[in-house]
Amino acid sequence: MRIESASANALPADLVAVAVPVFSGPEGPQPAAGVSVDLAGATVPTVLDPAWCKRQGFTGKVGQTVVFHAVGPATARMRTGDGTGTGDVSAARPDTVLVGVGEASALAGDAGLETLRRAAAASIRAIGDGGAAAFLLPDGIALPVARMAEAVALGAAMAGYRYETYRTGERPARLGRLVVATESPSEVIPAAEGVARGSRIADSVSLARDLVNQPPSSLTPWKFAELFVRRFRDVSQLTVEVWDAERIAAERLGGVLGVARGSSQPPRLVVVEYRPDRPMEVRGRVPHVALVGKGITFDSGGLSLKTASGMETMKTDMAGAAAVLCAVDALAALGAGLRVTAITPLTENMPGGEATKPGDVLTTRNGKTIEVLNTDAEGRLVLADALALAAEARPDAIVDLATLTGAAVVALGGDIAGLFGNDERLVAEVRAAGERAGEPSWPLPLPDDYRSHIDSEVADMKNVGRAGKAGSIAAAMLLREFVGAVPWAHLDIAGPARSDEQVRYLAKGGTGFGVRTLVELLTSVRFAESVVRDAGE
Repeated sequence: MRIESASANALPADLVAVAVPVFSGPEGPQPAAGVSVDLAGATVPTVLDPAWCKRQGFTGKVGQTVVFHAVGPATARMRTGDGTGTGDVSAARPDTVLVGVGEASALAGDAGLETLRRAAAASIRAIGDGGAAAFLLPDGIALPVARMAEAVALGAAMAGYRYETYRTGERPARLGRLVVATESPSEVIPAAEGVARGSRIADSVSLARDLVNQPPSSLTPWKFAELFVRRFRDVSQLTVEVWDAERIAAERLGGVLGVARGSSQPPRLVVVEYRPDRPMEVRGRVPHVALVGKGITFDSGGLSLKTASGMETMKTDMAGAAAVLCAVDALAALGAGLRVTAITPLTENMPGGEATKPGDVLTTRNGKTIEVLNTDAEGRLVLADALALAAEARPDAIVDLATLTGAAVVALGGDIAGLFGNDERLVAEVRAAGERAGEPSWPLPLPDDYRSHIDSEVADMKNVGRAGKAGSIAAAMLLREFVGAVPWAHLDIAGPARSDEQVRYLAKGGTGFGVRTLVELLTSVRFAESVVRDAGE
Protein backbone atom coordinates (compact mmCIF):
# COMPACT_ATOMS: atom_id res chain seq x y z
CA MET A 1 0.00 0.00 0.00
CA ARG A 2 1.33 3.42 -0.93
CA ILE A 3 0.61 6.07 1.70
CA GLU A 4 0.79 9.81 1.02
CA SER A 5 -0.62 13.06 2.35
CA ALA A 6 -2.83 15.82 0.95
CA SER A 7 -5.16 18.52 2.16
CA ALA A 8 -8.83 17.63 2.40
CA ASN A 9 -9.74 20.04 -0.41
CA ALA A 10 -7.25 18.44 -2.83
CA LEU A 11 -8.06 14.77 -2.60
CA PRO A 12 -7.85 12.60 -5.74
CA ALA A 13 -11.05 11.84 -7.60
CA ASP A 14 -10.55 8.06 -7.71
CA LEU A 15 -11.23 7.30 -4.06
CA VAL A 16 -13.33 4.27 -3.16
CA ALA A 17 -13.79 5.41 0.45
CA VAL A 18 -13.18 8.26 2.89
CA ALA A 19 -12.66 7.42 6.56
CA VAL A 20 -13.99 10.01 9.01
CA PRO A 21 -12.95 9.84 12.70
CA VAL A 22 -15.83 10.18 15.15
CA PHE A 23 -15.74 11.18 18.82
CA SER A 24 -17.90 9.51 21.43
CA GLY A 25 -19.62 11.63 24.07
CA PRO A 26 -22.64 12.03 26.33
CA GLU A 27 -24.67 13.65 23.54
CA GLY A 28 -23.81 10.89 21.07
CA PRO A 29 -21.11 10.37 18.44
CA GLN A 30 -19.92 13.43 16.52
CA PRO A 31 -17.44 13.78 13.61
CA ALA A 32 -13.92 14.80 14.66
CA ALA A 33 -12.82 16.20 11.30
CA GLY A 34 -13.73 19.79 10.50
CA VAL A 35 -14.28 19.56 6.75
CA SER A 36 -16.99 20.45 4.27
CA VAL A 37 -20.07 18.30 3.81
CA ASP A 38 -19.08 17.15 0.31
CA LEU A 39 -15.53 15.85 0.03
CA ALA A 40 -14.22 14.23 -3.16
CA GLY A 41 -17.78 13.11 -3.84
CA ALA A 42 -18.19 11.46 -0.43
CA THR A 43 -20.94 12.44 1.97
CA VAL A 44 -19.10 13.60 5.07
CA PRO A 45 -21.53 14.48 7.85
CA THR A 46 -20.89 17.46 10.10
CA VAL A 47 -23.34 16.15 12.72
CA LEU A 48 -24.72 12.70 13.44
CA ASP A 49 -28.24 11.78 14.55
CA PRO A 50 -27.96 10.07 17.97
CA ALA A 51 -31.04 7.95 17.27
CA TRP A 52 -29.59 6.73 13.96
CA CYS A 53 -26.28 5.93 15.66
CA LYS A 54 -28.11 3.98 18.36
CA ARG A 55 -29.92 1.91 15.73
CA GLN A 56 -26.56 1.13 14.13
CA GLY A 57 -25.03 0.22 17.49
CA PHE A 58 -22.42 2.89 16.84
CA THR A 59 -21.15 4.82 19.87
CA GLY A 60 -17.81 6.16 18.63
CA LYS A 61 -15.87 3.63 20.68
CA VAL A 62 -12.29 3.24 19.48
CA GLY A 63 -12.18 1.06 16.38
CA GLN A 64 -15.95 0.86 15.77
CA THR A 65 -16.93 1.41 12.14
CA VAL A 66 -20.06 2.11 10.14
CA VAL A 67 -19.99 2.30 6.33
CA PHE A 68 -22.23 4.53 4.20
CA HIS A 69 -22.35 2.84 0.82
CA ALA A 70 -22.54 5.60 -1.80
CA VAL A 71 -25.26 5.64 -4.47
CA GLY A 72 -24.94 7.30 -7.87
CA PRO A 73 -22.10 9.09 -9.63
CA ALA A 74 -20.24 12.13 -8.38
CA THR A 75 -18.77 14.96 -10.42
CA ALA A 76 -15.32 16.18 -9.44
CA ARG A 77 -12.80 18.66 -10.78
CA MET A 78 -9.61 16.91 -11.86
CA ARG A 79 -6.40 18.39 -13.25
CA THR A 80 -5.42 16.91 -16.59
CA GLY A 81 -2.44 14.61 -16.82
CA ASP A 82 -0.15 17.23 -18.35
CA GLY A 83 -1.11 19.76 -15.70
CA THR A 84 -2.34 22.31 -18.24
CA GLY A 85 -5.95 22.53 -17.21
CA THR A 86 -8.90 21.08 -15.33
CA GLY A 87 -12.09 19.41 -16.34
CA ASP A 88 -15.17 17.76 -14.92
CA VAL A 89 -15.01 14.00 -14.52
CA SER A 90 -17.75 11.61 -13.49
CA ALA A 91 -16.85 8.85 -11.06
CA ALA A 92 -18.51 6.53 -8.60
CA ARG A 93 -19.08 8.16 -5.27
CA PRO A 94 -16.71 6.93 -2.56
CA ASP A 95 -18.13 5.22 0.49
CA THR A 96 -17.93 7.02 3.81
CA VAL A 97 -16.50 5.06 6.73
CA LEU A 98 -17.25 6.41 10.20
CA VAL A 99 -14.60 5.18 12.62
CA GLY A 100 -14.68 5.71 16.37
CA VAL A 101 -11.78 7.40 18.16
CA GLY A 102 -13.32 7.59 21.65
CA GLU A 103 -13.71 10.69 23.77
CA ALA A 104 -12.10 13.89 22.52
CA SER A 105 -10.40 14.52 25.86
CA ALA A 106 -8.66 11.13 25.64
CA LEU A 107 -7.21 11.75 22.18
CA ALA A 108 -3.93 13.07 23.52
CA GLY A 109 -0.44 11.85 24.35
CA ASP A 110 0.73 8.28 23.79
CA ALA A 111 -2.76 6.85 24.27
CA GLY A 112 -4.12 9.21 21.61
CA LEU A 113 -1.55 8.04 19.08
CA GLU A 114 -2.40 4.42 19.79
CA THR A 115 -6.07 5.27 19.27
CA LEU A 116 -5.26 6.64 15.82
CA ARG A 117 -3.26 3.52 14.93
CA ARG A 118 -6.24 1.36 15.85
CA ALA A 119 -8.73 3.64 14.10
CA ALA A 120 -6.67 3.60 10.90
CA ALA A 121 -6.45 -0.19 11.08
CA ALA A 122 -10.21 -0.53 11.59
CA SER A 123 -10.81 1.77 8.62
CA ILE A 124 -8.56 -0.26 6.32
CA ARG A 125 -10.39 -3.45 7.21
CA ALA A 126 -13.82 -1.84 6.80
CA ILE A 127 -12.90 -0.40 3.39
CA GLY A 128 -11.75 -3.75 2.04
CA ASP A 129 -9.56 -4.46 -0.95
CA GLY A 130 -8.73 -2.55 -4.10
CA GLY A 131 -8.52 1.10 -5.09
CA ALA A 132 -7.56 4.20 -3.11
CA ALA A 133 -8.94 5.69 0.11
CA ALA A 134 -8.47 8.67 2.39
CA PHE A 135 -8.31 9.05 6.16
CA LEU A 136 -9.17 12.47 7.56
CA LEU A 137 -7.02 13.54 10.50
CA PRO A 138 -9.09 14.70 13.48
CA ASP A 139 -9.22 18.44 14.02
CA GLY A 140 -8.65 20.59 17.10
CA ILE A 141 -6.80 18.12 19.33
CA ALA A 142 -3.50 18.46 21.20
CA LEU A 143 -1.37 16.18 19.04
CA PRO A 144 1.20 17.29 16.45
CA VAL A 145 0.10 16.68 12.87
CA ALA A 146 3.32 14.80 12.05
CA ARG A 147 2.81 12.37 14.93
CA MET A 148 -0.85 11.84 14.02
CA ALA A 149 0.05 11.14 10.40
CA GLU A 150 2.80 8.75 11.47
CA ALA A 151 0.35 6.86 13.69
CA VAL A 152 -2.26 6.60 10.92
CA ALA A 153 0.32 5.42 8.38
CA LEU A 154 1.67 2.80 10.80
CA GLY A 155 -1.74 1.50 11.79
CA ALA A 156 -2.95 1.32 8.22
CA ALA A 157 0.18 -0.36 6.86
CA MET A 158 0.28 -2.89 9.68
CA ALA A 159 -3.41 -3.73 9.25
CA GLY A 160 -2.88 -4.22 5.52
CA TYR A 161 -0.10 -6.77 6.07
CA ARG A 162 -0.53 -10.29 4.69
CA TYR A 163 1.87 -13.21 4.49
CA GLU A 164 1.01 -14.95 1.24
CA THR A 165 4.31 -16.46 0.07
CA TYR A 166 3.01 -20.01 0.18
CA ARG A 167 -0.60 -19.40 -0.88
CA THR A 168 -1.72 -20.54 -4.30
CA GLY A 169 -4.69 -19.47 -6.39
CA GLU A 170 -6.14 -16.03 -6.90
CA ARG A 171 -5.22 -13.40 -4.34
CA PRO A 172 -7.62 -10.53 -3.59
CA ALA A 173 -6.42 -7.07 -4.60
CA ARG A 174 -5.11 -4.99 -1.74
CA LEU A 175 -5.99 -1.37 -1.08
CA GLY A 176 -3.43 0.28 -3.33
CA ARG A 177 -3.19 3.76 -1.86
CA LEU A 178 -4.12 5.66 1.29
CA VAL A 179 -4.18 9.45 1.48
CA VAL A 180 -3.77 10.93 4.96
CA ALA A 181 -5.78 14.15 4.67
CA THR A 182 -5.30 17.34 6.68
CA GLU A 183 -7.85 20.10 7.10
CA SER A 184 -5.38 22.85 6.17
CA PRO A 185 -2.97 22.90 3.20
CA SER A 186 -0.31 24.28 5.56
CA GLU A 187 -0.34 20.96 7.45
CA VAL A 188 0.46 18.80 4.41
CA ILE A 189 4.25 19.06 4.80
CA PRO A 190 4.41 17.91 8.45
CA ALA A 191 1.85 15.24 7.62
CA ALA A 192 4.06 14.04 4.76
CA GLU A 193 7.02 13.80 7.14
CA GLY A 194 4.95 11.72 9.55
CA VAL A 195 3.64 9.50 6.77
CA ALA A 196 7.17 8.86 5.49
CA ARG A 197 8.43 7.90 8.95
CA GLY A 198 5.43 5.70 9.75
CA SER A 199 5.56 3.95 6.39
CA ARG A 200 9.29 3.24 6.70
CA ILE A 201 8.94 1.81 10.20
CA ALA A 202 6.04 -0.32 8.96
CA ASP A 203 8.29 -1.72 6.21
CA SER A 204 10.75 -2.98 8.83
CA VAL A 205 7.94 -4.34 11.02
CA SER A 206 6.58 -6.22 8.00
CA LEU A 207 10.02 -7.70 7.34
CA ALA A 208 10.18 -8.92 10.94
CA ARG A 209 6.71 -10.45 10.55
CA ASP A 210 7.76 -12.17 7.33
CA LEU A 211 10.75 -13.71 9.07
CA VAL A 212 8.68 -15.01 11.98
CA ASN A 213 6.02 -16.39 9.63
CA GLN A 214 8.49 -18.14 7.33
CA PRO A 215 8.64 -21.95 7.63
CA PRO A 216 11.59 -22.99 9.81
CA SER A 217 13.18 -25.21 7.18
CA SER A 218 13.23 -22.21 4.84
CA LEU A 219 14.83 -19.92 7.43
CA THR A 220 17.80 -21.85 8.72
CA PRO A 221 20.53 -19.95 10.61
CA TRP A 222 22.72 -19.41 7.55
CA LYS A 223 19.76 -18.30 5.39
CA PHE A 224 18.71 -15.85 8.11
CA ALA A 225 22.20 -14.40 8.22
CA GLU A 226 22.55 -14.20 4.43
CA LEU A 227 19.26 -12.34 4.12
CA PHE A 228 20.67 -9.45 6.14
CA VAL A 229 24.06 -9.60 4.45
CA ARG A 230 22.23 -8.95 1.17
CA ARG A 231 19.83 -6.37 2.59
CA PHE A 232 22.56 -4.30 4.26
CA ARG A 233 25.20 -4.71 1.54
CA ASP A 234 24.60 -1.31 -0.08
CA VAL A 235 23.81 0.64 3.10
CA SER A 236 26.94 2.69 3.75
CA GLN A 237 26.25 3.19 7.48
CA LEU A 238 26.04 -0.56 8.13
CA THR A 239 28.71 -3.24 8.28
CA VAL A 240 27.79 -6.92 8.71
CA GLU A 241 29.96 -9.71 10.01
CA VAL A 242 28.75 -13.33 10.11
CA TRP A 243 30.53 -15.87 12.31
CA ASP A 244 30.33 -19.51 11.22
CA ALA A 245 30.61 -22.52 13.55
CA GLU A 246 34.41 -22.49 13.46
CA ARG A 247 34.58 -18.82 14.37
CA ILE A 248 31.97 -19.31 17.09
CA ALA A 249 34.11 -22.08 18.58
CA ALA A 250 37.28 -19.98 18.30
CA GLU A 251 35.51 -17.14 20.12
CA ARG A 252 34.57 -19.52 22.97
CA LEU A 253 30.80 -19.19 22.63
CA GLY A 254 30.03 -22.36 24.53
CA GLY A 255 26.37 -21.54 25.06
CA VAL A 256 25.68 -21.19 21.34
CA LEU A 257 27.65 -24.34 20.52
CA GLY A 258 25.90 -26.32 23.24
CA VAL A 259 22.46 -25.48 21.87
CA ALA A 260 23.51 -26.09 18.26
CA ARG A 261 25.00 -29.54 18.84
CA GLY A 262 21.79 -31.46 18.23
CA SER A 263 21.07 -29.87 14.84
CA SER A 264 22.42 -30.72 11.39
CA GLN A 265 22.21 -26.99 10.60
CA PRO A 266 25.37 -25.16 11.73
CA PRO A 267 24.93 -22.03 13.86
CA ARG A 268 25.69 -18.47 12.89
CA LEU A 269 26.23 -15.27 14.84
CA VAL A 270 25.51 -11.95 13.14
CA VAL A 271 27.20 -8.72 14.24
CA VAL A 272 25.93 -5.50 12.64
CA GLU A 273 27.54 -2.12 13.28
CA TYR A 274 25.58 1.06 12.57
CA ARG A 275 27.59 4.28 12.44
CA PRO A 276 25.45 7.30 11.58
CA ASP A 277 26.28 9.76 8.83
CA ARG A 278 25.18 12.59 11.11
CA PRO A 279 26.09 11.43 14.62
CA MET A 280 24.49 12.98 17.67
CA GLU A 281 27.05 14.09 20.24
CA VAL A 282 26.24 14.15 23.93
CA ARG A 283 28.90 15.50 26.29
CA GLY A 284 31.44 15.35 23.54
CA ARG A 285 30.84 11.82 22.26
CA VAL A 286 28.34 9.70 20.33
CA PRO A 287 26.19 7.41 22.52
CA HIS A 288 26.67 3.71 21.78
CA VAL A 289 23.91 1.14 22.39
CA ALA A 290 24.19 -2.64 21.95
CA LEU A 291 21.14 -4.65 20.90
CA VAL A 292 20.98 -8.41 21.39
CA GLY A 293 18.29 -10.69 19.97
CA LYS A 294 17.59 -14.37 20.55
CA GLY A 295 17.57 -16.25 17.24
CA ILE A 296 16.43 -19.85 17.73
CA THR A 297 15.13 -20.53 14.23
CA PHE A 298 13.30 -23.63 15.46
CA ASP A 299 12.97 -24.89 19.01
CA SER A 300 12.07 -28.55 19.47
CA GLY A 301 13.13 -28.36 23.11
CA GLY A 302 16.20 -30.50 22.42
CA LEU A 303 16.34 -33.71 24.46
CA SER A 304 13.87 -32.10 26.88
CA LEU A 305 11.44 -32.45 23.99
CA LYS A 306 8.35 -30.30 23.70
CA THR A 307 4.93 -31.79 22.99
CA ALA A 308 3.71 -31.90 19.39
CA SER A 309 1.33 -28.98 19.96
CA GLY A 310 4.05 -27.13 21.85
CA MET A 311 6.23 -27.15 18.74
CA GLU A 312 3.61 -25.79 16.35
CA THR A 313 4.63 -22.15 16.74
CA MET A 314 8.29 -22.65 17.62
CA LYS A 315 9.43 -21.02 14.39
CA THR A 316 8.58 -17.85 16.38
CA ASP A 317 11.57 -18.40 18.67
CA MET A 318 13.77 -16.15 16.53
CA ALA A 319 11.47 -13.13 16.93
CA GLY A 320 13.98 -11.31 19.15
CA ALA A 321 16.71 -11.52 16.51
CA ALA A 322 14.24 -10.45 13.81
CA ALA A 323 13.15 -7.43 15.86
CA VAL A 324 16.73 -6.33 16.55
CA LEU A 325 17.95 -6.60 12.95
CA CYS A 326 14.79 -5.06 11.51
CA ALA A 327 15.04 -2.18 13.99
CA VAL A 328 18.58 -1.52 12.72
CA ASP A 329 17.15 -1.64 9.20
CA ALA A 330 14.73 1.16 10.11
CA LEU A 331 17.28 3.17 12.11
CA ALA A 332 19.65 3.35 9.16
CA ALA A 333 16.83 4.47 6.84
CA LEU A 334 15.66 7.12 9.30
CA GLY A 335 19.17 8.44 9.97
CA ALA A 336 19.29 7.80 13.71
CA GLY A 337 22.14 9.65 15.40
CA LEU A 338 23.35 7.01 17.87
CA ARG A 339 25.92 4.31 17.23
CA VAL A 340 24.40 0.81 17.42
CA THR A 341 25.92 -2.66 17.63
CA ALA A 342 23.48 -5.53 17.03
CA ILE A 343 24.37 -9.12 17.96
CA THR A 344 22.11 -12.05 17.11
CA PRO A 345 23.06 -15.70 17.78
CA LEU A 346 21.24 -17.97 15.34
CA THR A 347 20.76 -21.72 15.77
CA GLU A 348 18.20 -24.51 15.88
CA ASN A 349 17.55 -26.46 19.09
CA MET A 350 17.15 -30.09 18.03
CA PRO A 351 17.40 -33.53 19.73
CA GLY A 352 20.08 -35.05 17.48
CA GLY A 353 22.63 -37.65 18.53
CA GLU A 354 25.17 -34.99 19.50
CA ALA A 355 22.66 -32.90 21.46
CA THR A 356 23.52 -31.44 24.85
CA LYS A 357 22.22 -33.70 27.61
CA PRO A 358 20.57 -32.67 30.87
CA GLY A 359 23.40 -32.54 33.37
CA ASP A 360 26.01 -31.25 30.90
CA VAL A 361 28.00 -28.14 31.80
CA LEU A 362 28.73 -25.42 29.24
CA THR A 363 31.49 -22.80 29.46
CA THR A 364 30.42 -19.44 28.10
CA ARG A 365 32.28 -16.54 26.49
CA ASN A 366 33.18 -14.83 29.76
CA GLY A 367 34.32 -18.10 31.38
CA LYS A 368 31.28 -18.66 33.58
CA THR A 369 29.83 -22.16 33.59
CA ILE A 370 26.19 -23.20 33.28
CA GLU A 371 24.76 -26.58 34.22
CA VAL A 372 22.05 -27.49 31.71
CA LEU A 373 19.22 -29.25 33.51
CA ASN A 374 16.57 -28.56 30.88
CA THR A 375 17.59 -28.28 27.22
CA ASP A 376 14.33 -26.44 26.50
CA ALA A 377 15.69 -23.48 28.47
CA GLU A 378 18.11 -22.81 25.63
CA GLY A 379 17.51 -19.14 24.87
CA ARG A 380 19.36 -17.95 27.94
CA LEU A 381 22.35 -20.09 26.91
CA VAL A 382 22.83 -18.38 23.54
CA LEU A 383 22.04 -14.97 25.03
CA ALA A 384 24.69 -15.47 27.71
CA ASP A 385 27.41 -15.52 25.02
CA ALA A 386 25.87 -12.65 23.04
CA LEU A 387 25.47 -10.45 26.13
CA ALA A 388 29.06 -11.13 27.17
CA LEU A 389 30.22 -10.04 23.70
CA ALA A 390 28.07 -6.93 23.90
CA ALA A 391 29.45 -6.02 27.33
CA GLU A 392 33.02 -6.33 26.02
CA ALA A 393 32.29 -3.52 23.55
CA ARG A 394 31.63 -1.25 26.57
CA PRO A 395 28.48 0.38 25.22
CA ASP A 396 26.49 2.93 27.17
CA ALA A 397 23.60 0.48 27.39
CA ILE A 398 22.54 -3.02 26.32
CA VAL A 399 18.95 -3.93 25.40
CA ASP A 400 18.05 -7.53 24.59
CA LEU A 401 14.84 -9.02 23.20
CA ALA A 402 13.92 -12.67 23.48
CA THR A 403 10.94 -15.00 23.37
CA LEU A 404 12.36 -16.40 26.57
CA THR A 405 9.80 -17.84 28.98
CA GLY A 406 6.28 -19.18 29.05
CA ALA A 407 6.13 -17.78 32.57
CA ALA A 408 6.04 -14.26 31.11
CA VAL A 409 2.91 -15.21 29.16
CA VAL A 410 1.30 -16.63 32.30
CA ALA A 411 2.08 -13.44 34.19
CA LEU A 412 1.29 -10.82 31.54
CA GLY A 413 -0.73 -12.49 28.79
CA GLY A 414 -0.17 -12.16 25.07
CA ASP A 415 -0.03 -8.37 24.70
CA ILE A 416 2.52 -7.19 27.26
CA ALA A 417 6.25 -7.89 27.40
CA GLY A 418 8.09 -8.54 30.65
CA LEU A 419 10.76 -5.92 31.33
CA PHE A 420 13.80 -6.49 33.53
CA GLY A 421 17.08 -4.68 34.06
CA ASN A 422 19.91 -3.64 36.30
CA ASP A 423 19.40 0.12 35.82
CA GLU A 424 16.19 1.91 36.76
CA ARG A 425 16.69 4.82 34.37
CA LEU A 426 17.26 2.54 31.37
CA VAL A 427 14.26 0.37 32.27
CA ALA A 428 12.11 3.50 32.53
CA GLU A 429 13.31 4.75 29.13
CA VAL A 430 12.58 1.40 27.45
CA ARG A 431 9.14 1.24 28.99
CA ALA A 432 8.35 4.84 27.97
CA ALA A 433 9.51 4.17 24.41
CA GLY A 434 7.21 1.15 24.24
CA GLU A 435 4.28 3.23 25.47
CA ARG A 436 4.92 5.84 22.78
CA ALA A 437 5.20 3.12 20.13
CA GLY A 438 2.13 1.16 21.22
CA GLU A 439 4.12 -1.84 22.49
CA PRO A 440 3.48 -2.12 26.24
CA SER A 441 5.83 -3.74 28.73
CA TRP A 442 5.69 -4.19 32.49
CA PRO A 443 8.71 -3.97 34.82
CA LEU A 444 9.35 -7.04 36.94
CA PRO A 445 11.85 -7.28 39.81
CA LEU A 446 15.28 -8.90 39.97
CA PRO A 447 15.69 -9.30 43.74
CA ASP A 448 19.16 -10.40 44.84
CA ASP A 449 17.62 -13.01 47.14
CA TYR A 450 16.34 -14.86 44.07
CA ARG A 451 19.89 -15.45 42.81
CA SER A 452 19.79 -18.70 44.79
CA HIS A 453 17.11 -19.97 42.40
CA ILE A 454 19.80 -20.62 39.80
CA ASP A 455 22.50 -21.95 42.13
CA SER A 456 24.06 -25.15 40.81
CA GLU A 457 25.74 -27.98 42.73
CA VAL A 458 28.43 -28.41 40.07
CA ALA A 459 28.73 -25.13 38.11
CA ASP A 460 28.49 -21.37 38.54
CA MET A 461 24.77 -21.52 37.83
CA LYS A 462 22.08 -23.75 36.35
CA ASN A 463 19.84 -22.85 33.45
CA VAL A 464 16.51 -23.29 35.24
CA GLY A 465 15.10 -21.98 38.49
CA ARG A 466 12.77 -23.62 40.97
CA ALA A 467 9.89 -25.56 39.47
CA GLY A 468 6.78 -23.40 39.12
CA LYS A 469 8.33 -20.37 40.78
CA ALA A 470 9.37 -17.06 39.18
CA GLY A 471 10.46 -18.61 35.89
CA SER A 472 10.89 -15.30 34.06
CA ILE A 473 12.88 -13.83 36.94
CA ALA A 474 15.17 -16.86 37.07
CA ALA A 475 15.88 -16.54 33.34
CA ALA A 476 16.59 -12.81 33.62
CA MET A 477 18.73 -13.45 36.71
CA LEU A 478 20.97 -15.70 34.61
CA LEU A 479 21.24 -13.09 31.85
CA ARG A 480 22.30 -10.46 34.39
CA GLU A 481 25.41 -12.53 35.10
CA PHE A 482 26.78 -11.66 31.65
CA VAL A 483 26.40 -7.88 31.34
CA GLY A 484 28.75 -6.83 34.13
CA ALA A 485 28.30 -3.19 35.15
CA VAL A 486 26.86 -2.05 31.81
CA PRO A 487 23.30 -0.66 32.11
CA TRP A 488 21.06 -3.39 30.71
CA ALA A 489 17.38 -3.97 29.96
CA HIS A 490 15.77 -7.25 28.94
CA LEU A 491 12.41 -7.57 27.16
CA ASP A 492 10.80 -11.01 27.41
CA ILE A 493 8.53 -10.94 24.35
CA ALA A 494 7.28 -14.54 24.52
CA GLY A 495 3.67 -13.31 24.60
CA PRO A 496 3.46 -10.38 22.18
CA ALA A 497 5.83 -11.78 19.51
CA ARG A 498 2.92 -13.73 18.05
CA SER A 499 -0.82 -13.14 17.77
CA ASP A 500 -3.38 -15.94 17.67
CA GLU A 501 -6.02 -13.73 16.08
CA GLN A 502 -6.52 -10.73 13.82
CA VAL A 503 -6.95 -7.88 16.26
CA ARG A 504 -6.27 -4.12 16.19
CA TYR A 505 -3.53 -3.74 13.53
CA LEU A 506 -2.17 -7.26 14.05
CA ALA A 507 -2.63 -10.23 11.75
CA LYS A 508 -2.47 -13.83 12.89
CA GLY A 509 1.15 -14.92 13.25
CA GLY A 510 4.24 -12.83 13.81
CA THR A 511 3.69 -9.29 15.09
CA GLY A 512 7.14 -7.72 14.71
CA PHE A 513 6.91 -6.69 18.37
CA GLY A 514 9.95 -4.76 19.52
CA VAL A 515 10.86 -3.06 16.24
CA ARG A 516 8.79 0.03 17.03
CA THR A 517 10.00 0.18 20.64
CA LEU A 518 13.66 0.08 19.61
CA VAL A 519 13.18 2.67 16.87
CA GLU A 520 11.32 4.96 19.25
CA LEU A 521 14.01 4.49 21.90
CA LEU A 522 17.02 5.00 19.65
CA THR A 523 15.65 8.04 17.84
CA SER A 524 14.78 9.79 21.11
CA VAL A 525 16.95 12.77 22.02
CA ARG A 526 15.92 12.34 25.64
CA PHE A 527 17.19 8.77 25.66
CA ALA A 528 20.47 9.77 24.01
CA GLU A 529 21.05 12.38 26.68
CA SER A 530 20.11 10.04 29.52
CA VAL A 531 22.24 7.10 28.39
CA VAL A 532 25.54 9.02 28.52
CA ARG A 533 26.43 9.08 32.20
CA ASP A 534 29.01 11.07 34.10
CA ALA A 535 32.21 9.14 34.75
CA GLY A 536 31.36 8.81 38.42
CA GLU A 537 27.89 7.37 37.86
